[in-house]
Amino acid sequence: MLWHKLTEINQLQEIISISSQQPHENLAVLLFKHSTRCSISSMALNRLETKWNDDEKIPAYYLDLLNHRNISNEIESLFQIEHASPQVLLIKNGKCFYTSSHTDISANNILDVIATQNQ
Repeated sequence: MLWHKLTEINQLQEIISISSQQPHENLAVLLFKHSTRCSISSMALNRLETKWNDDEKIPAYYLDLLNHRNISNEIESLFQIEHASPQVLLIKNGKCFYTSSHTDISANNILDVIATQNQ
């Protein structure tokens, strides 16, 4: 999985901009909030990475919560989504239209949701 590391708050505005410019077939940006000390988070990351197909061309951002909790707080405020860890958010046109956390994180579910949005 090709991850873009989310390390600066100003990247959130870039993500919003990218989410509004995505071509029709890829109308989303994926954010993954990961706690490097949590076994559930590691499991969710592993499940996502092993099932993900980079041919989807969906920009994917990885946030290390332990080092960048301030960015997670800004995500919560900006997208009006309650914090969870691990957590996946899909952003389209600057808004979060899907979120899942813990054992509900699945590459297949994420891709199904994106496909449904594109119909």
